[in-house]
Amino acid sequence: MPQSSRRKFLKAASATVAALAVSRRIPAWAAVAGPTGPVKVWATFRDRRHAQGEPLAWKPVTAVAADAIALDPGATRQQILGFGGALTDATCYVLSQIPDAQREEVMHDLFAPNEMALNVCRTCIGASDYSRTAYSFDESPEPDPELKKFSIDHDKAYILPVLRHARKLNPELFLFSSPWSPPGWMKSNGSILGGAMRKHSFEPYARYFLKFLEAYKADGVGIDAVTVQNEVDTDQDGRMPACLWGQEYEIDFVENFLGPLLRKAGVPTKIWVVDHNYNLWGRAIGELSVPDAYEYIDGIAWHGYVGEPSAMTRVHDAFPRKSAYWTEGGPDVAAPNYQTDYTKWAETFNGIFANWARSITSWNVALDEKGTPNIGPFSCGGVITVDNATKKVTRSGQYWAFAHYSKHVRRGAKVFQTDGVGEGTAQGTASPVSHAGFRNPDGSFVVVLANRGPEKRVQLVLGANSLELDLPADSVHTLEWA
Repeated sequence: MPQSSRRKFLKAASATVAALAVSRRIPAWAAVAGPTGPVKVWATFRDRRHAQGEPLAWKPVTAVAADAIALDPGATRQQILGFGGALTDATCYVLSQIPDAQREEVMHDLFAPNEMALNVCRTCIGASDYSRTAYSFDESPEPDPELKKFSIDHDKAYILPVLRHARKLNPELFLFSSPWSPPGWMKSNGSILGGAMRKHSFEPYARYFLKFLEAYKADGVGIDAVTVQNEVDTDQDGRMPACLWGQEYEIDFVENFLGPLLRKAGVPTKIWVVDHNYNLWGRAIGELSVPDAYEYIDGIAWHGYVGEPSAMTRVHDAFPRKSAYWTEGGPDVAAPNYQTDYTKWAETFNGIFANWARSITSWNVALDEKGTPNIGPFSCGGVITVDNATKKVTRSGQYWAFAHYSKHVRRGAKVFQTDGVGEGTAQGTASPVSHAGFRNPDGSFVVVLANRGPEKRVQLVLGANSLELDLPADSVHTLEWA
């Protein structure tokens, strides 16, 4: 059909499933009953923050807009694990300094299932750049291959109590842990600051991981997954805890040391690799291409600082049985739009889900007004900021973006296909409106829309039904229906 005729057909499409199905861009939801009941709406724009508005109603389609968004709940994709942030040394310290009653309120808001419901959080195996001091769990001026000096005592002061508190509030809390550096004596430079991993340290380092998992579990905090190394391909010029891991080193370590050791010990903790930027998609494919490493790797951990999220789709297409997890990215507390960049983050999240990620975990959950404690060179902010003097809590734009997902999309939900109808309106291209759809385990549906452009009316088409919604400039909307 010529393009001009096709557009005319779309505009004149009748309100029947069969007629709509003629267009490849308008899926017929014929196998499932049509939507019933009102569509609940929550919006963030101008002075509104995840505020519930008047419900919308589905109506029979009489015409299809050229830039309509077609929903196809029957075309499901990846299963959602959840949302969260990093519970770093810095974050746990900041939270520990809040008075008890107020801390209970803050933690309840962040983790309780009927509130933000954060349920996929990151911890650090030793110090990160967001720590009060540089430390590992085996501090020794000389090599200690028997790990006689291993201790998690540092974490018992305020890190483990915060983790236990979070999991008490949300028993579904999935924790994954990442090292920024092995102990210095395992590395070529003898320091946890920068440097590279030494191959002869692989065996004791695998046992170091196991001792960490066992010690945390004994203290009431089971860890569900580990990454081999945070940001495998940079030593950050020796300015912070970091470690270089060559691709062949990570393969060897997982294939011959960490994977077999965890399996032999009966530890169910999953192993994720890479834990860095999209531009390392070739490395991810290379590591998964080794059969004996593939056996132990659950998935790839991704950061979004360099490259495009489509890299996750490249890896998924090559290895569809392996999962993608988005494990780091956060706001800058010094940025003028720290509290209002919710649309940017929602658009980012929509792009992540469009490319097969199962979870989104931000960087620090909480920092102070200066973006500290911090022993590294990078300026970041928390999902929330806690003022040192007053303990006042400020919520970031990222926090409000998260609310549009974590308050509505449940673990086990599946992403479903959402498509722009008109030319150039596909996600991530010309359209200022991005979108993501989810079907929850209870059968309810969620669609998140982010409009980074001027005010716009958008039409959603679902089989023979549609609804229209006005999207103010720079806004995020969540729609939910049964």
